[in-house]
Amino acid sequence: MPTNRSAPPATVTPVLTYPDVRAAVAWLEAALGFEERVRIGDAHRAQMRVGTDGAVVVTDAGHGRVAPSGDGVTHLVKVRVPDVDAAFARAREYGARVVEEPRTWEYGERSGVVEDLAGHRWELTQTVRDVAPEEWGGTTVAPW
Repeated sequence: MPTNRSAPPATVTPVLTYPDVRAAVAWLEAALGFEERVRIGDAHRAQMRVGTDGAVVVTDAGHGRVAPSGDGVTHLVKVRVPDVDAAFARAREYGARVVEEPRTWEYGERSGVVEDLAGHRWELTQTVRDVAPEEWGGTTVAPW
């Protein structure tokens, strides 16, 4: 697959709408450790790196796009981190609203959910052990 220095290299890139793109970029960098890679206009869009192989695009409202309004959950973005408790502490320090405290699940992940300054929800997750889906009631259709 060809690469393009003007586009994130991730296979799937969520595009999230914020009322203030620059405030969102600053918060995502400080609270979740994301890195801005490309800025488009003063406050139109930003492409951000998440970890070594992830990406998120932060965009402004308009052209039919709106930020979350608090009238229900429209999405949840899962971000794999090396230490979920440290990531949670950092997000909390920067004012994230805790939706679900971190807990360890039977399927081998420790995760929890925070909400950012615009109402987007982020599930921070860490693998704590390898578990076959059949051990907790899932079904392997095709292995990863």
